[in-house]
Amino acid sequence: MNVQAQAGPATIPAKQLAAFVARLFVATGLSAPAAEKVANGLVDADLEGLASHGVMLADMYIERLRGNSVSKETAAAIVSERQSAVVLDAGHALGHLTGEQAMSFAIDKARQFAAGIVAVRHGFHFGAAGRYARQAADAGCVGIAMCNTRPLMPAPGGAERVVGNNPLAIAVPADGEIPIVLDMATSEAAMGKIRMAEKAKEPIPPTWAVTAQGLTTTNPTEAIAGMLLPSGGPKGFGLSFLIDLLCGLLSQGSSGAQVRPLYGDFSVPYDCSHLFVAIDVAHFCDLDWFRAQAANAAKHVRNGKRAPGVTQLFTPGEPEWQRRNRSGGQVLVEPAVVAMLQRYAENLSVRPTPFDAKTQ
Repeated sequence: MNVQAQAGPATIPAKQLAAFVARLFVATGLSAPAAEKVANGLVDADLEGLASHGVMLADMYIERLRGNSVSKETAAAIVSERQSAVVLDAGHALGHLTGEQAMSFAIDKARQFAAGIVAVRHGFHFGAAGRYARQAADAGCVGIAMCNTRPLMPAPGGAERVVGNNPLAIAVPADGEIPIVLDMATSEAAMGKIRMAEKAKEPIPPTWAVTAQGLTTTNPTEAIAGMLLPSGGPKGFGLSFLIDLLCGLLSQGSSGAQVRPLYGDFSVPYDCSHLFVAIDVAHFCDLDWFRAQAANAAKHVRNGKRAPGVTQLFTPGEPEWQRRNRSGGQVLVEPAVVAMLQRYAENLSVRPTPFDAKTQ
């Protein structure tokens, strides 16, 4: 059964979907190990309910690889290395690859100096920032990851885009299965969610964005052409502005309008900047004690008194962890994304696809 004929979404085993997306990337010219790593990163986001950072991005990645605005290189080059401070030039390689590399550098430096800080210039979209923060937490470090994007939001009271919805993620080591990781964009909603709504032809909440004239809208197409709204008003704007400066200036890379549109001319590099920080807990206190204390604090939040009608309280990162656990290793792929993946499979002669037969 061809899933393109189905009205609803397709449910696909995560490993099967990742292997298929990796084959699409290989057919575009990416090495097999790199393709596998990027595809796994996209599918991991889908498993956690972060569809805006999932396989829906495959078409944009492929077109940029084809347009040579994304390099097929698999690692960033060291620009400078001074004790705990490292600057990397990603050379416009895929961000999933250089992001993992950069955080590995930060962790190694943290082992030596208590903290490692790695700034990356000439970067590309790296997916969910929490992925890299968790990488550090798994190594016994506090992990911080951030990135700047093209301007998407106005200053409070402004009528032009001046700063991106720059993501920030922080993770800490903790006992137990449930991670403690904050992963947030500084806008009320990520642009990827609005693009998902546009592909699905669905409206968006009126608090997510305004038109180019600053008017409230529920139309995702108008929102994409307009401006995102910062989360928390001036607070969200201020945080995003500082992330932009830290990423762009420490790396001596792009910031502000120097970062180009992700969905613009696919022959022009995106050219964003990243910043990764790892703090080795063992330089400050006993790691086991820290992990136990963090887990106890999270447990206190979950077991706290609830407001009427509230059935469960969550710590940062817990909803995504629960979604992954409930998924049973299956990814729900929306019809518009199925059609897009099928189209590229046909174009790149990648057969068979996981959509060629009905998936239970």
